[in-house]
Amino acid sequence: MLFNKLGKKGKWALICLASVLVGAFLFHKAIYLFSPGSYPFSEDYEFNISENELIKAIDEFRIENPQYYPPFDVGSLEGRKDSTDYWYHYLFYYNDKNQILHCWVRGGTKKTTFAFVAINDGLILRRWKMVNDDFGFFENRRVIKTFEDRILNKIKEIIKRQKNGNS
Repeated sequence: MLFNKLGKKGKWALICLASVLVGAFLFHKAIYLFSPGSYPFSEDYEFNISENELIKAIDEFRIENPQYYPPFDVGSLEGRKDSTDYWYHYLFYYNDKNQILHCWVRGGTKKTTFAFVAINDGLILRRWKMVNDDFGFFENRRVIKTFEDRILNKIKEIIKRQKNGNS
């Protein structure tokens, strides 16, 4: 009905607006098709410390917060897969949501990256949802915010303590 009430210019403007919005959405999705690397959708956080320092801080976080350690043996799932692996993998656990989180650490020449990669619902590791890909916009923001509040910010506090010599 509304479309019929619009004049020729109004219909043309509405069609142009819809085309621009659809084009922008498709362009946004196409970018991910050409994203480089093994983890193109991960939410990455940069740290100005060495890889070993970040791994030490994460390990300290896990000692201080054992509730985030998965309730099963993660021996072969964490660390490096082999000597050629660039990533040091970690799994975290949300007991209240029964979710496993996959993260990794990778050292660079000047910075070290800590990445939040995916969430698995339940303890059977076949239900992974990629951050920044498999969630809707608002759910993705909520998932990332929860990760930052529960895990990332506490790791940052540990890094500050380590830098101040209070570890």
